[in-house]
Amino acid sequence: MGKLFFYVALALVLVSGLVFAPETAGLAIHPMEQFTVTPLFGGDHIAWYTPTNVTLWMFLAVIAIIGLLVFGSSNRGIVPSRAQSVAELAYGFIYKMVEDVTGKDAVKFFPYIMTLFMFIVTANFLGLIPMSFTTTSHFAVTAILAMLVFVTVTITGFVLHGAKFLGLFWVSSAPLALRPILAIIELISYFVRPVSHCIRLAGNVMAGHAVLKVFAGFAGALGAGAFLPIFAITAVYALEVLVAFIQAYVFTILTCVYLKDALHPSH
Repeated sequence: MGKLFFYVALALVLVSGLVFAPETAGLAIHPMEQFTVTPLFGGDHIAWYTPTNVTLWMFLAVIAIIGLLVFGSSNRGIVPSRAQSVAELAYGFIYKMVEDVTGKDAVKFFPYIMTLFMFIVTANFLGLIPMSFTTTSHFAVTAILAMLVFVTVTITGFVLHGAKFLGLFWVSSAPLALRPILAIIELISYFVRPVSHCIRLAGNVMAGHAVLKVFAGFAGALGAGAFLPIFAITAVYALEVLVAFIQAYVFTILTCVYLKDALHPSH
């Protein structure tokens, strides 16, 4: 595994667009250029229907998920293949998370939560491939995912409990004089949820990739001394592999926590 990280670090250095510019006697590092959205076909204009690099890598993430969960486990052998083992582990892991955090009555939401986790974790890991594009580093993508969770939870709460869902904001265990103030705080906190939900994922993914690009730029500029940044890239890349999974896990478990509030809104 260590060799794999080292080889990926070398690839990042070789394909990095961060170059040493002798004519300016300085180092031109642009770590945020990797997040630029560009159209796939001709021109620079991007409309709502224009296929972009974001569209391409989201499509590849969906294809990878289908390949793993559908085709990879289609044989259903008694002795599972590697793909089937990964698919079964992912299924069992998310199912247990939903059951433990949200309760058995939330199992009906398992397909939605499983879809969220698989898309995020797959997009995160695809973004670690050199020259790829990390869709989850864009707030436009994570904001949509977070808003879908927010709307789903809110609608579920009102459908199941009606006006009683508002009990989520009324802290009955607090002193009566403090309850209106706490209700306002709870209401603000509730509407801030999708903001923190999307920023946490996109911010962590973006920061890690930016750091990788900076180290790749230093490695490209140092020439014979590039082995030092390469070791740093190897360490950061190993950390990014961990972050790719952890951020998908955090997004999913927060979804389960929010869903629990919708199913059991009383304080």
